[in-house]
Amino acid sequence: MDRPRHVPHEVTFTVPETAGHCDALLLRPADARWLLVLAHGAGAGMHHPFMESLARELAAWRIATFRYLFPYMQQRRKRPDKPAVLTATVRAAIATASKTAPDLALLAGGKSLGGRMTSLALSEEPSRKAESLNRVRGLVFFGFPLHPARRPGIERANHLSRMTLPMLFLQGTRDTLADPALLRPLCETLAPRALLHIVDTADHSFHVLKRSGMTDADVFRHLSRTVASWADGLA
Repeated sequence: MDRPRHVPHEVTFTVPETAGHCDALLLRPADARWLLVLAHGAGAGMHHPFMESLARELAAWRIATFRYLFPYMQQRRKRPDKPAVLTATVRAAIATASKTAPDLALLAGGKSLGGRMTSLALSEEPSRKAESLNRVRGLVFFGFPLHPARRPGIERANHLSRMTLPMLFLQGTRDTLADPALLRPLCETLAPRALLHIVDTADHSFHVLKRSGMTDADVFRHLSRTVASWADGLA
């Protein structure tokens, strides 16, 4: 089925902690029900094919997206900013998205680092006092980076115990940054707030093996359909 074409709207927002600005793209279908504030991963910005494809497919499922750059990516630096700057950027992006589309219910999350920093930002005390952040109804993780490759552990998820929002984990069985043997019990301890959705044979970039019977396009459609179904089930 052909997907309708939507043209993203360019947005700029300020991150007070850096005294600088970051670019963002709002992709909103006419029939949008939700707005997902979507952060990129560590090594690729909002224009990466993964982010572009995901945003287009989510739009087909009536989910608008607000993609944005972290300061280090805006300034074309390779090394990610310190966590305090990353989380401040998340909060500024959500506040801007909330003002840009005040009529839409909000979701927040991202790919890998972006998803983890979003959850960290929303678990911190400043976030509990911000009206725009209180509009967020749920968190979506596209490949939560539970640990570094070949160094299994769960310390990166310690802050999730403070989260009260529903969380959707979309994870591949070949993801080297999230051992299923660790992620499954973690999500069980976070239940019923956390839902783990496994994509068979997918790696951290959600590329699947041929034996899965799916193409990359099928995977994006599957991810987006799962997010839409989960979001519509939120109270």
